[in-house]
Amino acid sequence: MKEYKFDARGEKIGRLASKIATVLMGKDNPNYAPNKVADVKVLVENASQLDISEKKKDEKIYDRYSGYPGGRKEISLRRLIEKKGYGEPLRNAVYGMLPKNKLRDLMMKNLTINE
Repeated sequence: MKEYKFDARGEKIGRLASKIATVLMGKDNPNYAPNKVADVKVLVENASQLDISEKKKDEKIYDRYSGYPGGRKEISLRRLIEKKGYGEPLRNAVYGMLPKNKLRDLMMKNLTINE
């Protein structure tokens, strides 16, 4: 089990998320296998000090759809941070960068984010 520590202080959210996704998939490891979950743990510290501009907080919209008519819900980045903290936008970014298969949820269990 290999442990990685990332310091989010002053980092842009997307650039940090792509580094984390690469490690969670195991692509930085010579024993990389696309059908296996990498044996790593990732810890992100200082998520509350991410470099997110005020403009981005107002313009970035996350939406989800329940599947029913009128079931689309939108939430701004600012509102998401107020409700769930700075870790949630980072978690969403990493989640979107991982492969869309049965291993994605298993990879996400290896990610820990601290404010």
